[in-house]
Amino acid sequence: MSAPVAAIDCGTNSIRLLIARRDEASGRLVDLERRLEMVRLGLGVDRTGRFDPVAVERTLDAARRYRELVDHHGVRREDIRFVATSATRDAANRDEFISGVEQILGVTPEVITGQEEAELSFRGAVSTVEGLPEGPALVVDIGGGSTELVLGTDAPTHRISLDIGSVRLTERHLRTDPPTPAEIAAATADVDALLDEAAAAIPFGDVAALVGVAGTVTTVTAVAVGIRDYRPDVTHGASLEVAQVRRVCETLLGQTREERARHQVIHPGRIDVIGAGALIWSRVVERVAAATSITSTRTSEHDILDGIALDLLEHVP
Repeated sequence: MSAPVAAIDCGTNSIRLLIARRDEASGRLVDLERRLEMVRLGLGVDRTGRFDPVAVERTLDAARRYRELVDHHGVRREDIRFVATSATRDAANRDEFISGVEQILGVTPEVITGQEEAELSFRGAVSTVEGLPEGPALVVDIGGGSTELVLGTDAPTHRISLDIGSVRLTERHLRTDPPTPAEIAAATADVDALLDEAAAAIPFGDVAALVGVAGTVTTVTAVAVGIRDYRPDVTHGASLEVAQVRRVCETLLGQTREERARHQVIHPGRIDVIGAGALIWSRVVERVAAATSITSTRTSEHDILDGIALDLLEHVP
């Protein structure tokens, strides 16, 4: 086994930690810790352009708990990588947050571009989903503040980052509980306009497999397969028919927050934004299905976090 590395992905809605080693025989990651905390760092950033101090402190508290786990597993500081994505890219006062992370973890957060985010997500996803058809896979990572689409086979060939995510779309349009038809129409138009940009940058007609990653897609999958308690071993690699994806997404979007909360597989921190995320995923699936002959989607529990860890392990002596 290789020395352990620690990957931290700090997005708009959550902060996640993966501490892993590489199995030298298979080359695959071996998880030592995999944690997620819903901190909503990007609360209000789309409207104000700044981090809320309370949200920053929630996120730094999570970083302190992650520091304890990193130390417990003996991860060297040079083998930690902290990646910050959409909300941190957009916040004018991000330096305060970055300074706090440096003091706690002893590493400087990397505020990566949407393009870099897409490539890391692609690597984490395609390396773990078995049985994909030959040809290019389109990996879709729906975050809280942005959505990344990246196409490729062994490596990415086309990529784009769209300035829309589950938190951002909720704050812009879906303010009523449940959302009104007018709100849903406005949100749909917003998503479709950005997908027009994506279609100009990515040849959707070349897609042989559609792979969704991150919390929105894994949650939709968990609801679709009907599990009561969340089980990554069930959702990872799952195949869903396009019609089934559309049906579940439409249901989640139209439900009240109280109705969504009855699904035990939905994390409490996603209850208010899963409808927006489901709308994004549904529109992506419809757009790709219309351009290709695909009839199903695949789900990966492995994404940017695994991509970060794999990248780290390549540089561990």
